[in-house]
Amino acid sequence: MANELDELNDPVNQAGRDVAVIEKQLPIKTGWGSVLFEVLLWVCAIIPGLIFLIMKIKAGNYLSQLQQKIQHDASQIDNYLEQRVVILQNCARLLDKAIDLDKTTMTQIAAYRSGANPNDGERNEIAQKIDSVGRSINIAFENYPDLKAHAEIADAMQQNAYLQKEITAAREVYNDTVAVWNRDIYAWPTKMIVAAKRGYTTRIPFSTSAEVKEQARGVFF
Repeated sequence: MANELDELNDPVNQAGRDVAVIEKQLPIKTGWGSVLFEVLLWVCAIIPGLIFLIMKIKAGNYLSQLQQKIQHDASQIDNYLEQRVVILQNCARLLDKAIDLDKTTMTQIAAYRSGANPNDGERNEIAQKIDSVGRSINIAFENYPDLKAHAEIADAMQQNAYLQKEITAAREVYNDTVAVWNRDIYAWPTKMIVAAKRGYTTRIPFSTSAEVKEQARGVFF
């Protein structure tokens, strides 16, 4: 039998392919087969029906706990984002004393400290805007080499770089938990039936902006 995927003879896209996160939540639905399955369990005997009922209770508890885990992971991202906003605010103030920093930068940073609790979509948007402000500050910092000798500014920029790495790591953890959720709510029969009855949907993982993707293709050295 030949290989289903033949790297020597099958067609290859020479131009490559970019990927993107689909911004869509899929509702979990079950058909008449699931209803028939549950009915047959009770018709055959009470014990199978009771066993499956207990399994559904456990599945419901598991999914509820997994939801809390997703909330926890999202909160970690928010915490790091808030810390980064504070650091960027400090960076902007220090740079403003040394150079004529764009005043809109200070205004933008202040707007991100509103204390609101963002949803998943808003969290992505806020993170992307903070990244944009961070790049503006980095550009200003790089354009004035003498500022690197300023201990407070150098320390603040180092903290900013560290927090960006922590945010990236927190996003990975969040995406991993979302992947577990999206997999488990399709686990038929128990979890999928529970998810359908509760009206659960798939969740959207973190995605980056088109601007960041374009910059990642640039030449840095």
